[in-house]
Amino acid sequence: MSGPLPFFQRAFTLALLAGFSLAAFAVRAGAQEIAAATLSELSVEGTGSGSLTVPSVSAQRAAVNATVGSVAFVDARDFQDRYANTLRDTLKEVPGVYVQERYGQELRLSVRGSGISRGFHLRGLELLQDGIPINLADGSGDFYQIDPLGLRSIEVYKGGNALTFGATTLGGAINFVTPTAQTALAPNILRIDGGSFNTIRENFQFSRISGPADFLINGTVTNSDGYRDHETQRTQNFNANLGYRLAPGVETRFYAGIYLTDQKLPGTLGLYNALNNPTLANPTAVSMNQSRKVETERIANRTSFVLDVGKLDIDTWAIHKSLYHPIFQVIDQDGWTYGIAPRWSGSVDVAGFRNDTILGLRAFAGQNSALQFVNNGGQRGAQTLNAVQSASNYEAYGENRFWFLPDVALMTGAKAFSSNRTYSNKGGFSANPNAQFANTTYEGINPKLGLLWQPLPDIQVFGDITRSRDVPDFSDLVQQNSLRTTFVPLEAQRAWTYEAGTRGRIDRLSWDVTLYRSEIRDELINFSINPGLNIPALTFNAPRTRHQGVEAAVSVDLARDLIDRGDGLTVSQIWTHNDFRFVRDPVFADNRIAGIPSDVLRTVMSYRDRRGFHVSPSVDWVPQGAFADHANTLKVPGYALFNVGAGIDFSNGVSLFVDARNLLDTRYVSDISVITNAATVAGGPVAFYPGVGRSVFGGIRAAF
Repeated sequence: MSGPLPFFQRAFTLALLAGFSLAAFAVRAGAQEIAAATLSELSVEGTGSGSLTVPSVSAQRAAVNATVGSVAFVDARDFQDRYANTLRDTLKEVPGVYVQERYGQELRLSVRGSGISRGFHLRGLELLQDGIPINLADGSGDFYQIDPLGLRSIEVYKGGNALTFGATTLGGAINFVTPTAQTALAPNILRIDGGSFNTIRENFQFSRISGPADFLINGTVTNSDGYRDHETQRTQNFNANLGYRLAPGVETRFYAGIYLTDQKLPGTLGLYNALNNPTLANPTAVSMNQSRKVETERIANRTSFVLDVGKLDIDTWAIHKSLYHPIFQVIDQDGWTYGIAPRWSGSVDVAGFRNDTILGLRAFAGQNSALQFVNNGGQRGAQTLNAVQSASNYEAYGENRFWFLPDVALMTGAKAFSSNRTYSNKGGFSANPNAQFANTTYEGINPKLGLLWQPLPDIQVFGDITRSRDVPDFSDLVQQNSLRTTFVPLEAQRAWTYEAGTRGRIDRLSWDVTLYRSEIRDELINFSINPGLNIPALTFNAPRTRHQGVEAAVSVDLARDLIDRGDGLTVSQIWTHNDFRFVRDPVFADNRIAGIPSDVLRTVMSYRDRRGFHVSPSVDWVPQGAFADHANTLKVPGYALFNVGAGIDFSNGVSLFVDARNLLDTRYVSDISVITNAATVAGGPVAFYPGVGRSVFGGIRAAF
């Protein structure tokens, strides 16, 4: 841990001292206005105007759209009238974001091919909740603590455009913003929904504003047998936040969350069974009682200060995660992640020109106790591993937009980072008799350069070049098979990404279109040793690869006052084109990288009248399925799914909805546990997750 770490530590110390000094000045400067501000804040209770720590939803949208690059914003209003249970239900209409269900809440979430061939959890994409990271310190992450019913908005920053948060991975970052009492859709919400597979879900939300304080509590409990055998799921998610205005221009907000998941795992199937007997579970998954139990607790704080110039946010967080995970062995882990991140943003005039700047620092670390045991029907047998995984990260970043013309901005930015990964295998077991210690540090600078042209307030054209680096997580570095565990010192994945696009609205037409190309070195590629047993995939560095594609969404208001005055008919088309390939690879030549199909399309027609009735038929279409192997010998079939949602919102705050999916009960493969060469697997690979068949969900919501 030599080299630049002392520099980063000194930088953090100086930044924090400066931040608290500026904060103290802001408190003194604002004290004279406290009475007037208090009266003003009281007058906006329930208006959704936001506050200093969490701006209004319209302000959130404006901040996202000010980014020089490809981004997206999702308002929770867009999915509150349907059965939104997973991130697929909230993100499936964002071009460039590929989300496919495996089972329960387990998903493949990929942006621009991030973690393309990983068959579990998440890599190459940073998840945040309220702007504060929820990934573990090594960069790995999952989705279980994200409750769609506990969200107010979602901000998607693709690729290097996530520099605004300090993230510079290939996929970028997704920020899930929870409501406060200031931004909630209603002070009180009660909801119950359910349907197919014995699914039932209850949700409540309660919020209040009292003088300088506001608080909100949200909770969701879900029980479902699942579409497949051995897929029973129970989740309990609770989020709360408490904000307090310390003085005009100074506000602090505490976040707390508890997230409990108990999920049976049905495993993968062979292609024939996936298409013809999709409700089956893998026999090994049943005999070994494979499951995942996750208990996560999170506490975080954001304290915001309005300064003479700009605004300072200081974020701190701590996350505790306990995992009991019987698969090929019983994985038993317990760990903490904690961090601090000051961030300053502001606008100043430079020689008469507008200049917008963001400066930030992040320091976060964590330690994880990683134990493994022989799996005796889901119970611990003989111990096979006793290891400690430690990760630390120091980052400094900045982004600047200089408006050298009234409608043209030059964007420059960079991030410097140093990330350490330390692994200590204590050994002493028959399966791992020898102790092993490894320590590796990844360092670098990721620059960004771009232009934004805004000829009209509602139209933007942009282009940029960004550098990304994905540091391997412990699932990559600690590789194992049924016999032993080994630390493999992989290289960090590096890429230059070029993108150009436009977004905007003219009368009845709105659009968001981006073309991008990423030239990648040492991409972290996975293949499963034996996906049928759920043995973790091996990871290697592919010398050269290329990701390129098109991210497009177009929406047209086809008709207004169609049946009655005030109604409207809208058609939206979302298209994500993926071209991910090896480049002159010594083994795979110029083959496609397996796991994600070339084209994913979604068409939605929506009708809504002024009385609150709405109906939305839709089609999800994958013309050609993805390759299952990097050798490109086996491709799954394409498919089309027909769906319809409908509901009515009454004037008293009560809403009813129904959400019917895959009405033709189409059999298809939803996701793949990628292998190297399917032609060499006797009997065919057991590597496929069948898609969910016909299902119908409905519910009632009361907002008051």
